[in-house]
Amino acid sequence: MTTDVSSEIISIGTEILLGEITDTNSVFIARVLRDLGINIYMMSSVGDNRKRIADAIQGGLSRADIIITCGGLGPTVDDMTRQSVADATERELMFHQELLDQISERFNFFKMKMSENNRQQAYLPDGAIVVENPVGTAPAFIVEQNGKCVISLPGVPREMKYLMNEKIVPYLRQKYDLGIIKARVLKTAGMGESTLDEALGRRLLEQSNPTIGLAAHTGQIDVRITAKAPTAEEADLLIQQAEAEVLARVGDYIFGADETTLDDVFVGALAEHGVKVAVVQVGVDDLIAKTLTDADGAGQIAESQVYQNPTAIAQAYNLPSEISLREMTRAIAEETLRRSGAGMVMLVISDPSIDEGADSAEATVVGIYTGDSYRDRVYGFGAQSDFSRIWGKSWLLSAGWHMLKGMK
Repeated sequence: MTTDVSSEIISIGTEILLGEITDTNSVFIARVLRDLGINIYMMSSVGDNRKRIADAIQGGLSRADIIITCGGLGPTVDDMTRQSVADATERELMFHQELLDQISERFNFFKMKMSENNRQQAYLPDGAIVVENPVGTAPAFIVEQNGKCVISLPGVPREMKYLMNEKIVPYLRQKYDLGIIKARVLKTAGMGESTLDEALGRRLLEQSNPTIGLAAHTGQIDVRITAKAPTAEEADLLIQQAEAEVLARVGDYIFGADETTLDDVFVGALAEHGVKVAVVQVGVDDLIAKTLTDADGAGQIAESQVYQNPTAIAQAYNLPSEISLREMTRAIAEETLRRSGAGMVMLVISDPSIDEGADSAEATVVGIYTGDSYRDRVYGFGAQSDFSRIWGKSWLLSAGWHMLKGMK
């Protein structure tokens, strides 16, 4: 098995750099390469500039075995990939009459008139391997250079995916003796990235196969285990061994793997322990109750209260006007648990007059109470900021899951 085949992906298009479209093509290509056992060294985006595209390709060829470009194969003046690949590999563009005939036939099939500028799509770098495109008008191609290769695919996602799966994967399998790369993602909650890093330890995080890396998301940290082996079975074994070590170190904080969501795990834990939740939301929309309902947890909601602002709920609960948000959250949690009969109260109390730019000690408070245990968290951003919803929800689900784990 060839163990060190490497690749780079270059997405081409000024619209990507301007943020007008999201580059989903590179993500798809990366996953395909990963599953083939091909290492991915870099992903980059380049605008519609002949020299910069050529420079990016030359730079990639100096580092990797396979360069895959995506985009810039259309008929317009800003479609420069063909010429840039020719420049990067020091070749001339050559006209292919058979390609022009195929393009013309495709236009005829759809009863459309082919423009003269489509003729430029029939020019490819000298010696290029033609990759016919039966689902579009832009032919793809492969240029082999000094034992390496440049693969140029169209940017239309449907065309790119078809050609990648049906044409490029067989080519790569034939050209290289490939193994397989498999990955597993363990999801943690309630543990910061630096603490998790320290708990796993340098030896585990710096090993080469399988590799273990951390990816931080709002309210949770993913532990990605990636293994490379000649067969899927051998890769699975490597992952199982690494996963066992991770579980031994931080298993109490792992709530699931791969496609598992904290929303579903929390709702499942509520059902398992027979716990009903009372939800109190102030200054924000119906966030927590909707999250539970979307995760098939409507039956676990004992009641849901929504108030426009802290003043309104303070009056409803007969609390003094000078009470702080943190004190208010604790008092409302205790009263709501008592009168609702729920086993848990989850609260988000946020000031709707404050946004994320305000320097306030208590703009948003989230709290959770079970009668035996109370936890809260204070944020400086208020209800005008999306962070009050994003961070508040993530913290509550994480804290709630940990509390439920501690119940007998």
